[in-house]
Amino acid sequence: MITYKNNLFIIETKNTSYVFANSNCLVNVYWGEKVYGEDMNYLVKERGHSSFDPNINLERDEYSFWTGYSLLESCLKVNYPEIRKLDIVYLEHTIEKVNQDFDRLTIRFKNSYSDLYVNLVYEVYAEYDIICRYAEVFNDGEEVVIENLKSASVSVPKLDQYRVKYLTGKWAAETQLNDQYLTTGAFTIQSRSGNTGAHYNPSFALDDGTADETRGNVWFGLLGYSSNWQITFEKTIYNNVKITGGISDFDFTYTLKKGETIKTPTMTFGFSDRGYGEMSRKLHAFEVDHIFPKRKLGRVLYNSWEATTFDVRVESQKELAKRAAKIGVELFVIDDGWFGERHNDRAGLGDWYVNKEKFPNGLVEIIDFVKSLGMDFGIWVEPEAVNPDSDLYRAHPDWIYRFKDQEPQQGRNQYTLNISKKEVKEYILDFMSDLLSQNKDITFIKWDMNKTLTDVSQGNTIEDKELWFKHAQALYEIWATLREKFPHVEFEVCAGGGSRIDLGILQYADQCWPSDNTDAYERLFIQEGFSYFYAPRIMTAWVTDSSSGCSRKYERPYSYRFHSSMMGGLGIGANINKFSDEVLEEFKKYIAAYKEIRETVQYGKQYRLSSVRESSLHAVEYVSQDNSEVVVFAFRQGYQYAAEMPYLKLCGLDPDALYQMESQDSTLHGSTLMKAGIETGLWGDFDSRFIKMKRI
Repeated sequence: MITYKNNLFIIETKNTSYVFANSNCLVNVYWGEKVYGEDMNYLVKERGHSSFDPNINLERDEYSFWTGYSLLESCLKVNYPEIRKLDIVYLEHTIEKVNQDFDRLTIRFKNSYSDLYVNLVYEVYAEYDIICRYAEVFNDGEEVVIENLKSASVSVPKLDQYRVKYLTGKWAAETQLNDQYLTTGAFTIQSRSGNTGAHYNPSFALDDGTADETRGNVWFGLLGYSSNWQITFEKTIYNNVKITGGISDFDFTYTLKKGETIKTPTMTFGFSDRGYGEMSRKLHAFEVDHIFPKRKLGRVLYNSWEATTFDVRVESQKELAKRAAKIGVELFVIDDGWFGERHNDRAGLGDWYVNKEKFPNGLVEIIDFVKSLGMDFGIWVEPEAVNPDSDLYRAHPDWIYRFKDQEPQQGRNQYTLNISKKEVKEYILDFMSDLLSQNKDITFIKWDMNKTLTDVSQGNTIEDKELWFKHAQALYEIWATLREKFPHVEFEVCAGGGSRIDLGILQYADQCWPSDNTDAYERLFIQEGFSYFYAPRIMTAWVTDSSSGCSRKYERPYSYRFHSSMMGGLGIGANINKFSDEVLEEFKKYIAAYKEIRETVQYGKQYRLSSVRESSLHAVEYVSQDNSEVVVFAFRQGYQYAAEMPYLKLCGLDPDALYQMESQDSTLHGSTLMKAGIETGLWGDFDSRFIKMKRI
């Protein structure tokens, strides 16, 4: 619910209150556990220290317009030919109930000396304790250059100390959880790679240093943007902490012409008074219900990359498909190498025609064969890049990003296409439309992006600094068009592993590839960090033989590999041609077990019972939406002589209900399972256990 009383904007969700005043700026007054917001008018007052700091309220403003004397990170900074400060005036606001799921507050401002208008938008999802914020800048006057454009600022209450949890990473080690205690000054996480990036993820959580999985106040946020982004945490000498997030000001300007509007990415905020576990469950539920595309249960897939790499031929794919079908796979996916003269990663990328030597009868032969085995068919593409050794590049060398008269930097032997160009965007839409129209039974696309954006220029133009933003907008437009045109096709987003995971692209993606590292043990760290901010339903995980060239991969038992991969969307990437019938029968058993519990894993409530970062016992629990089923995965990393494993205490159960473990006659009450716990039965190195319970 949103109300406006006594110059106070009061936003109430199921469990929280968010209050800010319409004073000389929009000043945050309160954000936290639910209170009577109308009582808080007494907190609205002028705050200054001296003539050097006349208005400390600016440290807590909701959106910082650069006025020439703003001291903190600004949200909007512009440059006119003769003046470059803003003089923003409040005009009006509207409150509307959009539908049963969310309400919207729009606050409208105008620059006093020009026809530049700014709308600040708050979309309130009360059931989830979530507020989504963005800004719209509309120009009805002379051309203006925007030099800084952020989505929102948000202030947290004054605390004794401030701990920020955030995700860092690198290729093959994405979404690693980190802590940072704020000191006076600014701390920034960001990407300048032209995509979301593996080094940092645009998500954060903040507490006073004492919160854990089940207790404590946590303020959190995520930015939905798939290009250069920036989130800055500023702690002032007056102990105010303001968090500002949006488009990075690195190499950014945007010329807004008369009649044009630019909209910022959306920033999603929330509050939990029951620790990080409840924070994650709120986010997971919100994402599944309001961000991710609606779909049925994620299918068990097989990807043929490890088995054949670039030597993709119809007969070898048929042999793999027969084995995949026997073990219960539902979706068979051909990876890189099926098109053009693509025999390695040095040539052919961009030439999107079926290689006739590998597939003499086109793709229809393998698609029909896969369908005859009872499986769906999917295929890999990388539309945003091109090899120098390709027909496409030889025909259109001007389609890539490059600085004038300089050789562009290559990554994985490829350049990045400038998809903001109309002709490039149309080329991608045309070949993707042809691929999916001529092969109507393709129901899955794995969309990869193996190069960061470099040499971002189209010939030393004044618009070059707009290209980072325009690339992301073109990407969204392409995906939106394809999704509308081919609603039966599911899309997976991949970027050299997990370099494109954010709530912007995940509006269009049915699933994402969090890392090229598929080692079952290392994946536990990646998956734990991922789970803090993103729902298991969107995450794919494969059972494979090789990972990042690490031979130690082979030491993980198949049970351990499957249990690790069953905690999201299950996939198989191993070369199943080399396995015995006995091993394949084991695979079949685990796949069948996963199908029985995947609805609970993909759509249930997740509880992190014990962290892989902090204990030799790692355990994650899932409770179905109707609370009738409980699934637990437990892992032991290393054996120590005479060291007892702790009893595993479950969460989220009805204390008075009885629960029965699969294959056992005895039952235990929920209170017993949560307070006393159960034995895991884990023994040796890399031992794991899958526990399934039913509520009686």
